[in-house]
Amino acid sequence: MADSKEKLFADFTAPTRQEWRDKIEVDLKGADYEKKMVWRTNEGFSMQPFYLKEDVDKLPTVNALPGEFPFVRGNKKDNNVWYVRQNIVVNDPKEANAKALDILNKGIDSLGFRIPGDKVNKEFIETLLDGICCDIVEVSFRTCQRHVLELTDILVAYFEKKGYDKEKIVGGIGFDPIERMLMKGKDTTMLLPEMPKLVEKLKDFPNMRCVMVHSDLLCNSGAYVYQELGYALAWGKEYLEQLINAGVDVDLAAKKIKFYMGIGGNYFMEIAKFRAARMLWAQIVKQYAPKCDCACKMVINAATTTYNMTVFDSYVNMLRSQTETMSAALAGVHSVVVTPFDVPYETPTDFAERIARNQQLLLKEECHFDKIVDVSGGSYFVEELTVAIAKEAWKLFLAVEEEGGFLAAVKAGKIQEVINSTDATRHANAGKRKEFLLGTNQFPNFTETSEGKEPLSCDCTCKHSSDPDVPALKTSRLASDFETLRLTTEKAAKQPIAFMLTIGNLAMRQARAQFSCNFLAAAGYKVIDNLGFPTVEEGVEAAVKAGADIVVLCSSDDEYAEYGVPAFNALKAADPKAIFIIAGAPACSDDLKAAGIENFIHVRVDQLKTLKELNAKLGIK
Repeated sequence: MADSKEKLFADFTAPTRQEWRDKIEVDLKGADYEKKMVWRTNEGFSMQPFYLKEDVDKLPTVNALPGEFPFVRGNKKDNNVWYVRQNIVVNDPKEANAKALDILNKGIDSLGFRIPGDKVNKEFIETLLDGICCDIVEVSFRTCQRHVLELTDILVAYFEKKGYDKEKIVGGIGFDPIERMLMKGKDTTMLLPEMPKLVEKLKDFPNMRCVMVHSDLLCNSGAYVYQELGYALAWGKEYLEQLINAGVDVDLAAKKIKFYMGIGGNYFMEIAKFRAARMLWAQIVKQYAPKCDCACKMVINAATTTYNMTVFDSYVNMLRSQTETMSAALAGVHSVVVTPFDVPYETPTDFAERIARNQQLLLKEECHFDKIVDVSGGSYFVEELTVAIAKEAWKLFLAVEEEGGFLAAVKAGKIQEVINSTDATRHANAGKRKEFLLGTNQFPNFTETSEGKEPLSCDCTCKHSSDPDVPALKTSRLASDFETLRLTTEKAAKQPIAFMLTIGNLAMRQARAQFSCNFLAAAGYKVIDNLGFPTVEEGVEAAVKAGADIVVLCSSDDEYAEYGVPAFNALKAADPKAIFIIAGAPACSDDLKAAGIENFIHVRVDQLKTLKELNAKLGIK
């Protein structure tokens, strides 16, 4: 059999890099290879359209094994099982307990409880955990940072009272003062001395982690992949060093840190991010000379991002979160939280939570993603991407260290400044359709209305009665600007009508009508497309009859010189209030502008700015 395989491969000559390149350039038919085929990422590096074995043979990742240092290929050797987690906000312990018991029978094996600080007491916790086998399912807790030690004492006493095997208790108690600083702008460094005390209380629980790095906050604030990773490493290193300096053994300190990371929408980039994260964190911990390499393992709870979620066409959120979940699962994370699709505008319904659970169960029980370790290992593209992201993240990590560490950078507002700048850039790119959001700035649902849905305010930009001690992150979902515009249009006295006056070259008029419909429907306008008109006069007559507020002339660049001015004049005579638009940027634009035509829409214009200007002209505020 081996001989036959060798003969089979011998019959084929492997193409050289130049042969691949030559073939691609033939297919490009003269188009620029660098512009068409090379992916220039937001992270500052470029990815080629193809890679060969010789490209990855030199990379450090390809020689690693699953379950072994530096854990780039995962923390496990024989499976890829992850915890399916659902978070519960606890106001009434009985209600939360009933919900927890219910979802444990529906596929959940990891519970995340968020408890108000003023509710932390023995009776509350016992009621909450009644009937839950904490040695079988993962249990994690979050509360006010000032009540974490109190909650820990109660939980330790509860576990001991129940007689649980301490090694079988898996989960965590969330302590992360720096997250509070980033979210609220309040200096919480006075709480940091409690960190070693917390670790000491849980030292006999080897699988309970208590020092958390919530870099998912950065992901949900618009951070690029390398930014979330670079800052997460600096964040974790800050806590690790503070624990060690306080006298905590390095092995114990490292094993008490857990990372909460977001999952963005770039499928392969996110797979590579988690692989790079484990590799880099292992190298950082290794520098402190732990007794066991197992201390170098990075434990990650990954949550699908809210940054790219939308109010309009909200079921698309399920598609986004599904690919995000696949990224995290294939990358071998410890646990995953799927954010319900309706989070942007309401407290998740039972239906939305059920779908979120089933999205993970589908990957486990039908796709068997839990059976194979590091599926992406050996992919030339993913291996290159892993190393490329690692390099950029490491540069950022070193830059933070040179500035005095993560805490110092947060106090100085430097982290917030960078992330807020990235967020602003991404919002600007969405406005110009350089970053697509399906159903929002690209291919919106023409007939959808909000039906009373209003975006919920983000709890990470809470207002305070006093001035903040440090700058806070200022974040909003990427779709928020378009949603505000569309809701404003929807509340207007009359829904604007945009009429496509299609004429001339069949292919060009159809293409430009489709583009224009998508462009204008993003503002909530009613769009009316047409098969075509023999004359501009007939087109204008039909537009006026339809009550059009906006008339878009759709034709070819060459024909705009013939049709543009007559169509504009005919509309001006029939309905002076109607807005006339040319779909495209023809060579005769200057002549058209000289005739009084002001409005042009095409791929290079700022869509959001243009739509706001149109709303202003229509008297919609």
